[in-house]
Amino acid sequence: MTVPPGPPTLREIAAGVYAFEQLPGGWCLNNAGLIVDDGRSVLIDTAATEARARQLRAEVERIAPDGPDLVVNTHFHGDHVFGNAVFPSRATVIAHEGTRADIAEAGLGLRGIWPDVDWGDTGLRLPDLTFRDRLVLRTGRLTVELLQVGPAHTPDDVVAWVPERGVLFTGDVAWSGVTPYVLMGSIEGSLRALDRLLALEPQIVVPGHGPVGGPEVLHATAAYLRWLRDLAEAGRRAGRSALETARAADLGPYATLVDAERLVGNLHRAYAELDGLAPGERLDVAASFREMAAYHGGLPQCHA
Repeated sequence: MTVPPGPPTLREIAAGVYAFEQLPGGWCLNNAGLIVDDGRSVLIDTAATEARARQLRAEVERIAPDGPDLVVNTHFHGDHVFGNAVFPSRATVIAHEGTRADIAEAGLGLRGIWPDVDWGDTGLRLPDLTFRDRLVLRTGRLTVELLQVGPAHTPDDVVAWVPERGVLFTGDVAWSGVTPYVLMGSIEGSLRALDRLLALEPQIVVPGHGPVGGPEVLHATAAYLRWLRDLAEAGRRAGRSALETARAADLGPYATLVDAERLVGNLHRAYAELDGLAPGERLDVAASFREMAAYHGGLPQCHA
């Protein structure tokens, strides 16, 4: 997939509900969203760099001139949270309790992977309000249900469900045209989460990365994860390492997904789960990333 990243805008996908797609959705090119009604607004996720976050802010203010009242972080990764500091201090930042702790621990470390990216100067703004299982926000006549569904992509993923519009913002629990990534979460947990999201019967799905779609986005993510699980079981039986299994794999229908090197990290999680590691328990992220780079033939490109 070779779609170049272009200047994203907030596009209305249902009455009062907008998506901010940063395509094609590779490393650090995440999606965000906005829900607006009756003068109140909720922003779902921010962006990786100061420039991209300021572009998102300008788009938000085009629709909601006073800016967002609430900002939701679906998980702790920098592409979804680094832009928090660009938004007005009056906006309350909300996240899962575990996500806040992980943001504080991870800090700005993601920037060290790609030191040549122009990250800008955002600082690190931690969430102001946290919750554990479920939090319901009211934006005028619209409801925004924040549901903790992790471990999936990370230990404490949150999705945002707008039932009146049938719109689901999945964060990185679901992916569209982009290789899923579960190194820090769980394969089995992701599959459980996806089943739970399908039960909501969403009409429009805004994934964490890649184009907006419908429930087929959830089905496609689940199909990849089931394929991954089978691949890991076969690789383990053959006595191959995660990297060896990835190199020997026939990607088949997944060969066109953006960021294929994530397969290596995913296999590390799959192997760990076969060995009995609990969902969301920590693995060596740095070592896994070095193997992903080896599979890719160099440092994967970050378009942030």
